[in-house]
Amino acid sequence: MPPKSVKKVMTLPINVIFSHLQKKTRVLIWLYEDGGKMQIEGQIIGFDEYMNMTLEDAVEIYGNNKRVEVGRILLKGDSITLLQEATPNKTTN
Repeated sequence: MPPKSVKKVMTLPINVIFSHLQKKTRVLIWLYEDGGKMQIEGQIIGFDEYMNMTLEDAVEIYGNNKRVEVGRILLKGDSITLLQEATPNKTTN
């Protein structure tokens, strides 16, 4: 029996960003220059081919879980190390 052919699917990074933009999900972005000490969370409202992004309701998150609201920002694409969907804050009752 011949081996089954496996179809490889490639997802371009720009498509991942566009998906977050369309779904209006909040994303967590790890910054390159800061060595992982600070992250930015916000909703993508625009981006370009260089991965520069405009974020709405952005929040800086520091290693000690300190959060600083910064509002609408423009984030330069070459400072991004990782982008992932933000997990909602868990509230304790």
